Amino acid sequence: MTDHKERMLRGDPYRDNDPVLVAERRRCQELLDEFNATRAGEDERRARLLDDLLGHIGEGSWVMPRFQCDYGYLIRLGRNSFLNYDAILMDCAPITIGDDVSIGPRAQLLTALHPVEDHELRRQRWETAAPITIGDNVWLGGGVIVCPGVTIGDNAVVGAGSVVTRDVPPRVFAAGNPCRVVRQL
Repeated sequence: MTDHKERMLRGDPYRDNDPVLVAERRRCQELLDEFNATRAGEDERRARLLDDLLGHIGEGSWVMPRFQCDYGYLIRLGRNSFLNYDAILMDCAPITIGDDVSIGPRAQLLTALHPVEDHELRRQRWETAAPITIGDNVWLGGGVIVCPGVTIGDNAVVGAGSVVTRDVPPRVFAAGNPCRVVRQL
């Protein structure tokens, strides 16, 4: 493992142009190209590709194409969970999705962070990443964006188009930009 990959996995600043990281993203993209080119009814082929791609996929879970991610192996998808069309999971840090989760179309789970105040480090393409955790029986509506470091509690519902910038507690309906708790469930 290279220094930059180790740094990425620890959540420390790293550069994504490291040859090992570039090769891992290329392998991921090749599997995604194949997955996204599958035809309707090729469920077994899709399942095999997801098995090769993801760190874990639970029994009864499925992902609709078009699906995009960076590495794949940092994504853990629980049992009976569903990612709808056009999901983007930027997995520079672990993304853990619980059991019985429904994620609407065009949702984005984004773990990457770039320097905000240090303009030179941003110019040099340094970045960090923070994990995302989605609890059991969560529903993310279409177009939801989940930002780095966020945890969404069990049985929460996040309204369509929300931008989740901080943790969402269990058993709430939350919505908006930025996403806020609207009511208890």
